[in-house]
Amino acid sequence: MACINPDGTLAPSAQSILTALRGGAAKAETLAQQAGLPLFRVRSSMRELVQAGLVTEQEGAYALTDAGSERLKAIAA
Repeated sequence: MACINPDGTLAPSAQSILTALRGGAAKAETLAQQAGLPLFRVRSSMRELVQAGLVTEQEGAYALTDAGSERLKAIAA
């Protein structure tokens, strides 16, 4: 299941992950717990979110980019 829909909108799982990242950088295991998602889904979503430029990865921890923050703001509006 893709976390970014063909029309460019975020799937609910991606929204949950990005929202969890608002609290700061975190590892996939922590994000899975915070977002209430299976670890395999978080890991596959992270690959897609990194490719889309919404998240960065450094030493196993993921962080929200400015583009990811903007995407979340657009959803909330």
